[in-house]
This record gives sequence, structure tokens and C-alpha cells, in this order.
Amino acid sequence: MPGLPLNGMILSFLFFAFLAYLLFRLVFDFVLPIYRTTRKVKRTFREMNERMNAQQNTRPPQPQQEKSNSNQKSTLGEYIDFEEVKD
Repeated sequence: MPGLPLNGMILSFLFFAFLAYLLFRLVFDFVLPIYRTTRKVKRTFREMNERMNAQQNTRPPQPQQEKSNSNQKSTLGEYIDFEEVKD
């Protein structure tokens, strides 16, 4: 930069050094921790999912109970409709 005096070159250098420092801090204090945390959470969910699948595969299948309307009526009894009588 031949047109800049020595004072301008120093200020320019300090400005770009400050920008580089800010970029460095942004990457190492913000982006990298978010990346690590995201990776850890994904790994934790994957392990939890694998454990749940393994647990479901080892558990014996439970018989499904079919509920029909006629079966429910016989166990509950008859429904008697009544009207309120006023004196």
C-alpha cells in the first residue's frame, strides 16, 4: 500500500488483526461448542433408541385384547333408561 502513510498502515493492520481475533473467538467460543454439543446429543439419542429397540426385542409380545361392543355390554350389564318423576 504505497499511498498510505505509516500511521494508516498500522491502523489497517490493527483493524484486520482485530477482525481475525473476533473470527477466532467466534469459531472457538461459539461454533465449535455448538458443533460438539449437537454431536453429543445425536449420539445420546442414537444410544437411547438402540437400547429401547433392544429392550422391545427381548420383551415377549403381549397378546392383544380385542374389545367388541357385545363383550363390553355383557360385562357391564344392561342400561336402563329412566325419567325423573316430579311431584
